[in-house]
Amino acid sequence: MREYLLTLCVTVAVTYLLTGPVRKFAIAVGAMPEIRARDVHREPTPRLGGIAMFGGLCAGLLVADHLQNLNGVFEKSNEPRALLSGAALIWLIGVLDDKFELDALIKLGAQMISAGVMCMQGLTILWIPIPGIGTVSLTPWQGNLLTVALVVITINAVNFVDGLDGLAAGMVCIATCAFFLYAYRIWFGYGIEAAAPATLFAAILMGMCLGFLPHNMHPARIFMGDSGSMLIGLVLAAAAISVTGQVDPDAMALFVGGERNATHAMLPVFIPLILPLTIIAIPMTDLVLAIVRRTWKGQSPFAADRGHLHHRLLELGHSHSRAVLIMYFWSGLIAFGTVAYSVHSASMWIVLAIAGLSAVGLLLLLLPRFSPRAPRWAERLVPPRYRHAERAAEAALQDDSAAEPEPARPIAAGVSGVNGATAIGPRSRFPDRRKAGSSR
Repeated sequence: MREYLLTLCVTVAVTYLLTGPVRKFAIAVGAMPEIRARDVHREPTPRLGGIAMFGGLCAGLLVADHLQNLNGVFEKSNEPRALLSGAALIWLIGVLDDKFELDALIKLGAQMISAGVMCMQGLTILWIPIPGIGTVSLTPWQGNLLTVALVVITINAVNFVDGLDGLAAGMVCIATCAFFLYAYRIWFGYGIEAAAPATLFAAILMGMCLGFLPHNMHPARIFMGDSGSMLIGLVLAAAAISVTGQVDPDAMALFVGGERNATHAMLPVFIPLILPLTIIAIPMTDLVLAIVRRTWKGQSPFAADRGHLHHRLLELGHSHSRAVLIMYFWSGLIAFGTVAYSVHSASMWIVLAIAGLSAVGLLLLLLPRFSPRAPRWAERLVPPRYRHAERAAEAALQDDSAAEPEPARPIAAGVSGVNGATAIGPRSRFPDRRKAGSSR
């Protein structure tokens, strides 16, 4: 666990430190698209955050290759190289799209090619354990087809949900954390070494998201863009495919008492068609609803609109931050609930806990005007909007006092601007109302 934590921390640090220079680079090259009708933000914000995330991915793989207990993943398996090859290709296409706005079909083709590159290097689905039947071996073309489908679905699910500040990175981080715990349990709990690559991929993906989140939380200073959303979607799919393609259910049967029990225990991770619904259920639901909605209207499934789940939360009256937190809650509930149920499926307490938390989530959805307040002892650790009214007013007053400009120095008489306004001195904090409608 210590080496996984070290890899995680290095990935977080590299991603976090690279994001600042990447933001300046994005501004310099003009990767700041104009505000579109479907956008939620009000000011042009630089993209290309995926450059920093790809740097974190490379740093994490490099560090893991030099650690004693993790370098065996690189010696005994070609999966890390397959992941890096596919990630580099999809990242490059994403960078070009962030700058030049590529066509949707070009991006779809690049996603399929990236998945095919990983399949050619061994990162593919070899078998599917089905409850009541057992392990079903797949032919090479069946495994490759299923692998490509899973990669494309996961990439677009993550890409579709990337509509609010910090939403995609946070939801993927939550889902990956649940996946890491399950893969780590297979690796060290059952002693199945074939789960080691998936555990490593999950740790690195968590680091990529955690390192980027401080720069991407509302109000975001930089967006990950397609270079980031497609990248983390591919890494998440690769971790799932690694477990599905390499972990033998017959080996688990020795620990859980039979092949059927092993198949049941591995169900949330092994079945590729169900995996996106359990690990990234919210983005997957958004993807399906978007395709149905746009097809029903006679539009292309790739045509952007304002009908996503996060847009609907804003229309209900939720604030930007609260909508993100609600999506976090549901993502964590489904991901961790699935993992907990797969570990202790016979426990009724887990089912009751999931049902109770679901009721809490529905209550939060129906109370958009509810304003949560932090305890008084924790008010200094949260933004002013989560503090009590008196403390928040005092904090706002202190901030205004600190930002108050110095008084203007006297100037020579007769020097004035338009309408008698002084031409020299600090700029007024309240601009002329007649210019309120002008563009920036």
